[in-house]
Amino acid sequence: MSRIMVTGGAGYVGSFIVRALLRTGHEPIVYDSLEEGHRSAVLDAQLVRGDLADRNGTYRCLRRYGIDSVIHMAAYCLVGESERAPLKYFQNNVSNGLNLLAAMLEAGVRVMVFSSSAAVYGEPSSVPIDEGTTPYPTNVYGETKLYYERILEKCRRAYGLRYVSLRYFNAAGADREGDMGEDHRQETHLIPLVLRAALNQKAILRVFGTDYPTPDGTCIRDYVHVEDLADAHILALEALQGGLRSTVYNLGNGTGYSVMEVINTARSITGKDIPWIRSERRPGDPAVLVASCERIKKDLGWRVRFPRLEEIIRTAWAWHSTHPNGYADR
Repeated sequence: MSRIMVTGGAGYVGSFIVRALLRTGHEPIVYDSLEEGHRSAVLDAQLVRGDLADRNGTYRCLRRYGIDSVIHMAAYCLVGESERAPLKYFQNNVSNGLNLLAAMLEAGVRVMVFSSSAAVYGEPSSVPIDEGTTPYPTNVYGETKLYYERILEKCRRAYGLRYVSLRYFNAAGADREGDMGEDHRQETHLIPLVLRAALNQKAILRVFGTDYPTPDGTCIRDYVHVEDLADAHILALEALQGGLRSTVYNLGNGTGYSVMEVINTARSITGKDIPWIRSERRPGDPAVLVASCERIKKDLGWRVRFPRLEEIIRTAWAWHSTHPNGYADR
């Protein structure tokens, strides 16, 4: 059994990874400031309340629990906020991440699975996007993820660090029983916003742009179920522990759905009207973002268990309809 530090493990994707680690016989140690995470999402895992800004505290946690690998999830992730507050994002996503790397190396821990983002690609010249596409982020958030990937590669060369960087597309969905799901203080993801509108928690949903060169004029995005994401982290971790060389993988569904397809599917599932209004396009929003995930399927045998938009939204509705205010630990 291996002991894994999961930074940001009380967050949305992180909590599902923690549960997957528990189910596969690993021992996760959640390291989270709870600034955005939820204590009740951690389940039976050990929770250490800490901040990566505290390098010494991070080192002590690594040594105290005999950590042998790290899954690094902790980050700020609001694109709009990253443009308004770039220093905040570089400090947390890059500088604090450097503290983690320094503490890991000092503690003799040289295996990391890194939570990256499709935001590193910016506006791609073609789709589907594979890992050979040249990264060119169009916002500060994407820049912080790309910078950290480059730092990991430098550490591989200099210190023997081994890593897998997982570039997520749009994480979505929830536990099929409705016990775990998405709960952000500032919600920006489309599916939760649509379902909140169905619950009348948000009077009017804004659709940013209806004049894109797509079949219905709205943006097309690749939604990947959070449990599929968690599976990929376990596969990457175990492959690294077995000697896999450092690399980068995309994580997506491989199929794109438009904003209007999401709204109409949610209407069908919830049986509720979902009012919306048109807003102007947001700067830097590409018309289509769809992943090619053939590399991780070939290398690690990853498979998508929730390929259909209906399945993804149905699990999300099971969570939001029974937990309209999210977790109870605010």
